[in-house]
This record gives sequence, structure tokens and C-alpha cells, in this order.
Amino acid sequence: MSHAIDPAGTPTPKRRPFSRKPKAGKGPKKTGRTKQIVEVFRMTRRNDPAVVWFMILAVVGIIALGLLIGLLIDNVITLLIIAIPLAFLAAIFILSRRAERAAFSQIEGKPGAAGAALSVLRRGWILKEQPVAVNPRTQDAVFRVIGRPGVILVSEGPSTRVKQLIDGEKRKMARIIPNVPVHVIESGRNENQVSLAKVPRTVQKLKKTLTKQEVHAVDKRLTALGTKLPIPKGVDPFRARPDRKAMRGR
Repeated sequence: MSHAIDPAGTPTPKRRPFSRKPKAGKGPKKTGRTKQIVEVFRMTRRNDPAVVWFMILAVVGIIALGLLIGLLIDNVITLLIIAIPLAFLAAIFILSRRAERAAFSQIEGKPGAAGAALSVLRRGWILKEQPVAVNPRTQDAVFRVIGRPGVILVSEGPSTRVKQLIDGEKRKMARIIPNVPVHVIESGRNENQVSLAKVPRTVQKLKKTLTKQEVHAVDKRLTALGTKLPIPKGVDPFRARPDRKAMRGR
């Protein structure tokens, strides 16, 4: 390799032509929408094999309907152009519904499942992420959501055990918001209980009686009331364990 000589007489290597280097700091590419759909489809099919047939039926039915209408009006190409995207959207809609149901089936019976079911509620609902009442020993819990129907308490656990937690919450709220409707939904698979997948729809079907301003006013009052759980703040209520050293004395 040839060298150039600087004014001090020290040979210096020739500079190589400038070459572009990949920019540092770039991580792996974000997961594409198509890849996400494929992953959701695989998860759903594992728990609900019938989803494939429902999606095929939707696609074939919509395309066949478009083809039939196209033949009747003598404009097959235009109707197919319209029917094919609609068939794809219908298949995706069915997949999303069945995927949601499959996801609920995986967490049903686990602590915090009712709160996870309520988290799919959209705008207009104020949800407490942590349970407002919990029994650390049995892991029974009551979650609260506020909306235009009023206050909704959603419990998880056997009816005979959660009744005490629900009654306690209702008594506390009766002192603060005596004129606000309070609804109770028991999640579970037993009689008179609502399955986890149907909890959000059951909440949304309740009759609306409050205005948006009243919903926020109710939330402020209940927030001021506070939630006194029998565990320290910041501790997972479902993993709470008694301090045995404190019980024995240090």
C-alpha cells in the first residue's frame, strides 16, 4: 500500500474512498401487520379449530354472492372487485372475534381474569386496573368499572364466597353515591354467572342512566373514598403473603 508524506516527514496511509456504513442503533424491523395476523390465526386455530371453516365460509359466501349479482346485472368484474376485499374483511372480523374468545378461554379461572376482560371496553368507561376488593386467601376479587349505566361490580370466584366482598363494596358506595345505580356481574361458569368472553358485552348492554359529566363526578367521589385492601400498596394482591416474622415478633 502506497503512503503519502506529511509536512513533518511522517508517512501516512492513503485514505480509502468513503464507504457508506449502516446506521447504528436500528433494531430489528417491526413486526408487519401480515405477520401479526398469521400469529393470531395460529393461536386461535390451536384453541378453536373451527375458525378455519368459518373464515372459508365467509370468503366463499361473499364472493359467490358478488359473482351472482354480477351475473344478474352483467357486470361480473366490478362486483368481484368489490366482493373480494369485503370477503377478506369479513374473514378478518371473524378471526378477531374468535381470537378474543380463544384468549379469554386461556385466562378463564385465573386470578385477575375479570379485570382483563373489562380492559377491552372502549371509550366512555372508567376502569380500576386493580381489584377494589380482594380476599388474599381465596383469591376472590371484585373489579369496578364506571360508565353511563352507573357503577358495575364484576366479581370472580364462587357466588357464596364473593357475596361478602360485593356487599361490603355496596355498603361503602351507598354512603358516597346513594342515588347512583350499582350493577353486579358475577363472572364464571356456574349457574347465574356470566362467562368471561360475555362480560364486556353484558356491561355494554346495561341501560344508560348517567350523563358523561355525572360519570366523571361519580369517579371523583369514589376515588376520594379510596380502596382499602388488606395488603400494602403496590403489592400484587394475588401474591400477597403474610409476614411470618412480624407475626412471631422480631
